[in-house]
Parts: sequence; C-alpha cells; structure tokens
Amino acid sequence: MGLEALLLERAGDWQQLSRWERSELGKDLRRVGLSYREIMELVPVKKSTLATWCRDIVLTDEQLAEIKERNPSVPSTPRDTQRKRHRIIELIKAQAELEALHLQDDPFWVAGVSLYWGEGFKTRSELGMANADPHALRLFMRWTETYLPPSTGFTARVNLHADNDEPSARKWWATELGLSLSDFYKSYVKPDGTGHRKNHLKAWCVHG
Repeated sequence: MGLEALLLERAGDWQQLSRWERSELGKDLRRVGLSYREIMELVPVKKSTLATWCRDIVLTDEQLAEIKERNPSVPSTPRDTQRKRHRIIELIKAQAELEALHLQDDPFWVAGVSLYWGEGFKTRSELGMANADPHALRLFMRWTETYLPPSTGFTARVNLHADNDEPSARKWWATELGLSLSDFYKSYVKPDGTGHRKNHLKAWCVHG
C-alpha cells in the first residue's frame, strides 16, 4: 500500500485518533509535500495548529515549487487547476481502493457495485441509475443508503412514450420506489415513430 493511501486511511480515522496521533498525521502530510491548505482539506484542523506541529519540518525546494505551482499566490495568476484536480482524483482513488479492500467480501456491496457499473450514470456529475426494473432501482437505493453518507433523499424521472398514461406511470413508479410525486422531475416523453416498444417504460433514480 502506498504512503498516500496509508495517510488517507489515517485521515479517515481522524475522530478516533489521539491528540498525539493527529499531530503526527499532520506532520506526515506536510512531509509528503502538501500545503497547509491542502492538509486542511483532508482533516479538520486549524492553520495555526498545523503551523505549530510542523514548525521544524523543512520542505525541499522541489516540494515548495510544486506547492507554488498548485497554489499560486499572485493575484490574477491562473491556478493550475488541472494539476490540482488530478491530485485530488488520485487521492480519491487511493481512498476508494482502501474501502474496496474492506468491503470486497460483502456480497451486497459487490452486487450494488456490479449493478452500478452496468446501469449507473457514467457521464453525469450525479450518482444515479436508469432502469426499467423497479427491483433494480430499489436495490440501488438501498445500496446507496447502506454504504454512502446520509443524503437529502432521492429524486426520480420517468421516461415513457407519447401515448402512455404519464400521470399513472408517475404514480406507479412512486409507489414502487417509495417516493412521493414531489420527488419526480418532469417526465421525458419520447415521441411516436422511434421504433421502440411502447410498453418499455424506464425511470431514473438519483441519489441526492
């Protein structure tokens, strides 16, 4: 396991760490070349506290240059957002890998991951899934409630054809998914002549 992954695992256990362990984690994050701002994005600590912990840590010229490149201080200087974004993505991947190692023997977690991999949104910035089977959507909803932090709930949208009964379809899906009609966005109605089966209804379910 890489050093960054180990540090992320410790950061995830922040609330269980002793005061000394927290200070050691802060020092280690500084030693790998993170700025105080970047450390504060990972753990809930004040900058003054970090400065006290890390007062004896001297970064290399290369580490200082990388921090300056990621976080330019000159006004109107464009940030290297692409580089910072890639670093954040790598940290997220490392954290996800750690979580997967803990959960890979849980059959319900594996089932939900497999379902989302096949049917979940891939190009949208929302955690959601579209499917014509209410059983699949209910599994997705229960999976997100089990393994993700609490949310504001779920929203949904019905896809149907022009000569389907839209109000009845919304009521049916609301009952099947345990949602209220106010949780539904405006339905998408596909016009006739597309060649699709008219009884092939589908709903989107988005984790809020």
